[in-house]
Amino acid sequence: MEDLSHLAYDGASPLSRESCYRALAAKDTRFDGVFFTGVKTTGIYCRPVCTVKTPRESSCTFFASAAAAEAAGFRPCLRCRPELAPYALQQNLAHAVWQRIAAGALNDGDIERLAGEVGLSSRQLRRVLLQHFGVTPVELAQTQRLLFAKKLLQETRMPMADVAYAAGFGSVRRFNSLFAERYGIAPGDIRRATPQDDAVAQDALTLRLAYRPPFNWAHILRYLAGRAIGGVEAVQQERGVYLRSVRIGEVTGWMQVTHLQARHFLELQVAPSLAPVLMPLLAQVRAQFDLDANPAVIEAHLQGDPLLGTHIRTTPGLRVPGAFDAFELAVRAVLGQQVSVAGATTLSGRLVARFGEPGDTPFANVTHHFPRAGKLAATDIAAIAQIGLPQSRAQTIRHLAQFAAAGGLNMRPGMTLEEAVAHLKTVRGIGDWTAHYIALRALRFSDAFPVGDLGLQKAAAEDEPSGRLTEKQLAARAAAWTPWRGYAALILWTT
Repeated sequence: MEDLSHLAYDGASPLSRESCYRALAAKDTRFDGVFFTGVKTTGIYCRPVCTVKTPRESSCTFFASAAAAEAAGFRPCLRCRPELAPYALQQNLAHAVWQRIAAGALNDGDIERLAGEVGLSSRQLRRVLLQHFGVTPVELAQTQRLLFAKKLLQETRMPMADVAYAAGFGSVRRFNSLFAERYGIAPGDIRRATPQDDAVAQDALTLRLAYRPPFNWAHILRYLAGRAIGGVEAVQQERGVYLRSVRIGEVTGWMQVTHLQARHFLELQVAPSLAPVLMPLLAQVRAQFDLDANPAVIEAHLQGDPLLGTHIRTTPGLRVPGAFDAFELAVRAVLGQQVSVAGATTLSGRLVARFGEPGDTPFANVTHHFPRAGKLAATDIAAIAQIGLPQSRAQTIRHLAQFAAAGGLNMRPGMTLEEAVAHLKTVRGIGDWTAHYIALRALRFSDAFPVGDLGLQKAAAEDEPSGRLTEKQLAARAAAWTPWRGYAALILWTT
């Protein structure tokens, strides 16, 4: 029997071979991305939600990752497409490294650099991934590149060479060779076997990102609409569309996100200019829309609380809206100190108009890229204050920009919430509330919880005569919500 002790979809109860097979037979969406099934009789591996006839249990081998399945000699299913599976959202070092590799961290082959970012030696990094996923960093990176290339072949009309380079391969020859060796089929054959959607815009790349249902798209759009940064992003709620400018390094473009509810996808249209950075782009979109959350697990943990349960039952599928860019969100959080949401939105729009860079997009209300950290770090405090800020707040913005420009927001994988909050609070002007808010939305700590938030103190008060809880009382009240206090915070904010 395979060692599945690390496949704890609820963070506590390990999955046995029997429970994996039951999930497979039920096509249980809660387990999508948590494990993969290799079918010995076909040599193919699938997601638990694959619509093919369920194989006999004796024919099944279960794996913690797609990379482990491929290392064992299985090929990805062309029907359920394992590259679409949401990640198993676990906040530990191995998964943090996995997500960096999925975003292209090893496309240059520099394991020593990645190990240094993680704070390990390359030997220790190899041991961590072997223990958790059963594969080496190189094997994991190879699988991610191949699956990403397969995704591009099936979802876009990108030229073959562009697919190879976008997926992180150094040459088209290497891409063709490894693809054929691993999958037993040429890349061109994959494309020819995939029906092309003639409705796809010719001036955009269209990609799909899966999630575990339910997904409350309307709620996440409402939340983002009230906080959209003028000129950089826009929400068209009546059409169910999110728009924004995109800048990753020196590559610029735009993106549009819509919801395909019947198929459990977000559909992403991006500018063709973004082809070289598609791997990190998709990773950022997954984080922004919290696509790797497992709502059934989170809601099961929280719904027993009378304060939260009613809201969960009436509005299932809530996600914590993340951030496309950590610096952008951190600045937005500082602008929101001691002012209303609408006031902070106005200030962020002024900041973009004054210090942002013009961007070329097809959207009339998306015209700029957010100011670079380096530019704000070098800007006079008085000039920043002219957008309508007190001198102290303008000074915090510049301190934050200097912090970000020096790499302060590039958190080490495996860092704890407490370490991250303490690190953010080294910036003068950032206190506990702001640090937790940044940790929750930008750094994706699911247990971040700003106990100093007045809205949370009031929403959690219930029958408290004063109408609000103290920070100490709220912290005690929220202790039972760990490790999903961030989701509890979102529920309380919405009430």
